[in-house]
Amino acid sequence: MILVEKTINKKVFRLVLGSLIEEPVEAIVNPANENLYHGGGVAGLISKAGGPEIQTESIKKAPVKTGSASFTRAGKLPYKYIIHTVGPVYRGGLDNEPRLLASAVMEALKTADHLKLRSVSMPPISTGIFGYPLAPAIKIITETVFSFMETASSLEEVRLCEFERNKAENIRSIIQG
Repeated sequence: MILVEKTINKKVFRLVLGSLIEEPVEAIVNPANENLYHGGGVAGLISKAGGPEIQTESIKKAPVKTGSASFTRAGKLPYKYIIHTVGPVYRGGLDNEPRLLASAVMEALKTADHLKLRSVSMPPISTGIFGYPLAPAIKIITETVFSFMETASSLEEVRLCEFERNKAENIRSIIQG
């Protein structure tokens, strides 16, 4: 379900309520840890649905530094790629977390562009088990996405996908100011 839609530079941003592994896009973004071990949370969901080949390929790409991204094939999932980006664990905001979160989002988008993708969907990176407070995280994520959408790239659609209704509604409120 689309909760917010914005057009920027002839590209579309959508906030959607739904499951990341059911998104109608070419690639999804996995909010990973540096070792690319996909045990729990969204990463575990992606790995379980996509099969062991995602984890096997990820291990070969690890480690990925916080604020960086990598990619693998999508296993059994209907995507061209899984883009793995490492957002920061929140430690009170005094350990470069805002810069690292913006970098993680930007590197995921740059990877999608490098792969010549037209559409990508990502969850609200670092706001789950990494503990980043929702309001400042969403401001950083959307500012980064909107800034990227102003540039020339292959991406025509960027989606921010949240599964929990209350969290998605909170994200909508934050985006709409």
